[in-house]
Amino acid sequence: MAATTPQERLRIALELAETGEQMVRQRLRREQPHLSEDELEKAVVTWRLHRPRAPHGDHPGPRSNRDLGR
Repeated sequence: MAATTPQERLRIALELAETGEQMVRQRLRREQPHLSEDELEKAVVTWRLHRPRAPHGDHPGPRSNRDLGR
């Protein structure tokens, strides 16, 4: 991955975020088939804002001190 540009890494990250949201949407449809599209969208927004098991970000461990090319 070191050969990728910052733009490519951003594109990959955004694609992964979109895929994750699609997975959450599918899980919610499976678990709560009675939800309307509006209710489903509210549930996805709620998940996005208050994700369980990640109250302070995506990983509970210590911050990495790797150089990410910033």
